Amino acid sequence: MSKVSILDKTFEIYLSNTQIQERINQIGRAISDEFHGDELIIVGVLNGSFLFMADLVRRIELNFVCDFIKVSSYQGTESTGQVKSLLGLKESIEGKSVLIIEDIVDSGLSMEYLLKELSSHRPKRLAIATLLFKREAFRHKYAIDYVGFEIPNKFVVGYGLDYDGLGRNLPHIYQLTTP
Repeated sequence: MSKVSILDKTFEIYLSNTQIQERINQIGRAISDEFHGDELIIVGVLNGSFLFMADLVRRIELNFVCDFIKVSSYQGTESTGQVKSLLGLKESIEGKSVLIIEDIVDSGLSMEYLLKELSSHRPKRLAIATLLFKREAFRHKYAIDYVGFEIPNKFVVGYGLDYDGLGRNLPHIYQLTTP
């Protein structure tokens, strides 16, 4: 489907699943090389990262532990500007390398919050892998280690990303066409 409708919005295909999978293969190889020999914990940011994380971890050729954290700053198609931590880590990250897996980094507010929180647990290293990055919306100075795709500052849905809870199951990433 080149277009989909979700609730009151129409979206058109922006990135195909084939493009997504090719880029995930590249990121998986880079992570495997860079973290070789480290005690690695991969932390997925729920809910949006679950598909990206599932595909990515299958391409990382290392031993690692997976854990999850849930934060939220979105309501509808807009960031609320406030981060709520809803669910925390189960694994100790002290002295370990931590790779945070995120579906999208736009303003960077949620990730800044996560970096501060996780740093307080004294990891050896913190790194970030995001499927999508909106550089023009980004308002912070921290580095993002692995970026799948840099995209314009438009609302997207699919492949784990949602619009009011819907659309996560779409295999492609779709961009909003109607406001």
